[in-house]
Amino acid sequence: MPPRPTPLREDYDAVKVREAARKSQDGSQVRRLLTLASIYEGASRSQAARLGGVTVQVVRDWVVRFNTDGPDGLIDRKGSGRPSKLSPAHRAALAAAIESGPIPAIHGVVRWRLIDLMQWLWDEFSVSVSKPTLSHIVRAMGYRKLSARPRHHAQKPGAIEGFKKVSQTSWRRSRAKRSSMSP
Repeated sequence: MPPRPTPLREDYDAVKVREAARKSQDGSQVRRLLTLASIYEGASRSQAARLGGVTVQVVRDWVVRFNTDGPDGLIDRKGSGRPSKLSPAHRAALAAAIESGPIPAIHGVVRWRLIDLMQWLWDEFSVSVSKPTLSHIVRAMGYRKLSARPRHHAQKPGAIEGFKKVSQTSWRRSRAKRSSMSP
């Protein structure tokens, strides 16, 4: 004797499921809801699977998700994926290192490159991150590959202002000579 199919929730019927499908903005959810509505109307699971363009096992999974969470259970869920290698503390330290810039005597570089930051992360935290991954992390933190001119780590903030040349504060119009203006 074949196993009985998982029954659908009793608090819904075909009309309510179609109404939920009408209100939905997610195409995949609509397809799933209409497939389940056909089951409520008496279609077999294999007929519903053909209608939804999936296998009977997938329809069973949809029924289980629908029974658990209702129509919202049929919305595509994002996979959890692999957790990040960098914790929030690592990211904060990385941002501080980028902001302060490298110290040439200590880090051996005058500006940070991704490969230098990879080495810095390994030296500081023993965390190995690939170059593309670090590029994504740094861009997500709001940094770009543009770099400022290198500056000495002990430079005083106002020291540059004393060496800048200043323009004249007021410009005067030169008097035109009458002879040059006549034709």
